[in-house]
Amino acid sequence: MVTEGSNAMPSEIIGSNLWHVTSKNLLKTNQLNKDKSVDAVVIGGGYTGVSCALRLAEQGKKVVLLESQYIGYGGSGRNVGLVNPGLWMEPEKVEKLLGQTAGIKLNEMLFRGPELVFSNIAKYNIDCELTQTGTLHCAHSKAGLANLEERLKQYRNRGVKVDFLSKSNTEDKLGTPIYHGALHVREAGTIQPLAYLQGLACAAIQAGASIHQSTPVTAIERKNASWEISTSAYNIKTEAVILATNAYHQHANISAAPTYTPVHYFQAATRPLDEALLKRILPEQQGCWDTAMIMSSIRRDQAGRLILGAVGSLDLPSRYIHYNWAQHRLKKLYPYLGDVGFEHAWHGRIACTSDHLPHIVEFGPNAINLFGYSGRGISPGSVFGRAAAEYIISGDQSYLPVEPVRAYTEKFTKLKGALYELGATAFHGVTGFL
Repeated sequence: MVTEGSNAMPSEIIGSNLWHVTSKNLLKTNQLNKDKSVDAVVIGGGYTGVSCALRLAEQGKKVVLLESQYIGYGGSGRNVGLVNPGLWMEPEKVEKLLGQTAGIKLNEMLFRGPELVFSNIAKYNIDCELTQTGTLHCAHSKAGLANLEERLKQYRNRGVKVDFLSKSNTEDKLGTPIYHGALHVREAGTIQPLAYLQGLACAAIQAGASIHQSTPVTAIERKNASWEISTSAYNIKTEAVILATNAYHQHANISAAPTYTPVHYFQAATRPLDEALLKRILPEQQGCWDTAMIMSSIRRDQAGRLILGAVGSLDLPSRYIHYNWAQHRLKKLYPYLGDVGFEHAWHGRIACTSDHLPHIVEFGPNAINLFGYSGRGISPGSVFGRAAAEYIISGDQSYLPVEPVRAYTEKFTKLKGALYELGATAFHGVTGFL
């Protein structure tokens, strides 16, 4: 551990993902050991893929899920763990971009996302540190406060249960006077994100799905009116393919790979705090994020650790700037913490699209690719995965949250990703000393 007085980032905590450390049941699965013929193949072991496989198996389909690493290796196992309704974007913007009918449909399906997540947790008895005291969207400035007031109106017009908190009420909820106000989204909550995913995966296996970890796909090909999925050793023949790799896609032989701008988000977690501090800091355990352009987040876990997150990668030399910012930010938020320091630090990759909307590409008969949650993965991933299964089962596109397209491309994605990182580095380099 490094305390507040030190600027060094200890090598032993880099990549120390708290969710992996505190997950009680890391999933063990069988190896793929022969060629197979199944109803559907799901590629990708995150929220979308596992939710899809679970629903397909429950409906009696013979389904195989292939994950190149392990369940939760990607963004789903690196998530902040906030279960929020909708997208980051204001619902009016969603409806303007998609058109009124399609926008309302997407908004309504994703507003019900937390309900689906919480019902999954109850139905499958998933131990994932669930809290249902809501989440807080905090105004970092007067301009941010005005944005929250507009969001409040839009949310209430669409039936979202949300309250506006004054500066003093916000201070009571967070234990810091730094914010100008907040929206309290009452039907939201927090989870241990990897434990939730592992619980879904266990439920999928119990329902009959075959999950194979450490099994990268090398090719996806259309042959003789069916699909052939190739791995390094075996082939799987299937009637349907669901590609759910999102920001962690590897180079399989497929033209419909997800196109997105990579944006990284890191988190750092303290040791468990003592009871006196927990009575002051997030006493109701809401998860929080702010209105700043370079967004940051705060939450607690069940053991009482304080977890601070922000845009930025820990794989690059800029990690020292991000980590230094986190140390200073922690002291600015909670100066009474003293030299508590961090014991874990990790990051994940987000698939951001240019319009900040999720997309579905139909790259062949009964073959879809779902991606682009732009930083809000738990509820949308659960919703999109289940919806994809219903579509594969029925052939009815109305189950899908967005209309599938034949192709989707964006330009200069690597450059835009580098600019995001540069902007976050510059911001943290300046504000880390203020």
